[in-house]
Amino acid sequence: MTPFLPPDWLPVIFAALMAISVLAYVVLDGFDLGVGMMLPAAADDAERDRMVASIGPFWDANETWLVLGVGLLLVAFPTAHGIVLTQLYLAVAVMLAGLTLRGVAFEFRAKAADAADKRRWEAAFIGGSALAALSQGWMLGRYILGFDSHWHGWLFAAMSAIGLAIAYIFIAAAWLIWRTEGELQKRAVRWCRMCLAPVAFGILLVSAATPFVSERIFDRWFSLPYVVLLLPLPLGTLVLVLVLNSVLRHMPYPGDALRRLPFWSAVGLFVLAFAGLAWSFFPYVVPEQLTMWEAASAPESLSLILAGTLFVLPVILIYTVVAWRIFSGKARELRYD
Repeated sequence: MTPFLPPDWLPVIFAALMAISVLAYVVLDGFDLGVGMMLPAAADDAERDRMVASIGPFWDANETWLVLGVGLLLVAFPTAHGIVLTQLYLAVAVMLAGLTLRGVAFEFRAKAADAADKRRWEAAFIGGSALAALSQGWMLGRYILGFDSHWHGWLFAAMSAIGLAIAYIFIAAAWLIWRTEGELQKRAVRWCRMCLAPVAFGILLVSAATPFVSERIFDRWFSLPYVVLLLPLPLGTLVLVLVLNSVLRHMPYPGDALRRLPFWSAVGLFVLAFAGLAWSFFPYVVPEQLTMWEAASAPESLSLILAGTLFVLPVILIYTVVAWRIFSGKARELRYD
């Protein structure tokens, strides 16, 4: 298959695969990072155990998508990888520290010898989740503004860090509506409603800031026929926000009806926001600095890497789908032998 692909297509294919990996990571690891940050809001230890149990079968596999995305950036766009990692090395180090702390704390919390030990590891789990979420939001803000070093660039990165953390809490609350029941589910509905307005404002803020990164992006958003073609993105976002606002007011419904709707609507918001960013920055891998063709490895290398990627990606996808099907019910007790 690969030898018959035109060389100019290979960077586009890898950019698409990298985008899919990043989006999958943000959605999948986003809700379990959000669950970690929400633990202090739980009513008691039993609720915290149930919240952790809801992500138990998924959290470590979700991070595979991050590894795949970063790996594709490294091997397919090494020049861009060097620039991005140079600009974001401290934030990346903080993120890795947070993810490591969270992973260790998850295991040790479940095996804690006493209540005090469990609380310490629980605090580490919360802190690791918050560190990872905030650092990812910071990196997003820095990337959107093209690593702008003026004060407004740093301010936007800080706001982006807080905004992404709230977005993770929002999708985590929607996840808990689906995966829990009783008082915890009712509490999750309240958390989801509280986060909806800040998430909508964050999407609006990023959408307003992105076109002003460059004249090229501004024209891509507001010149004809693009302004018409892109109209489904803001309209779709508005519809999802209105639907969520209406549905959450009356949840939980009898028979646990519509329990999945908040989560998949939240996923829809993430996808629409990501699609807007992808449209804005295409074909650049590093905003306004390097296009995917300028940053790409040699076609021969990309052809070889693509063969491996087309084997690995379906394996990860199948594993994810199978895990979701097996653990599709409500969260029960978190059990370790």
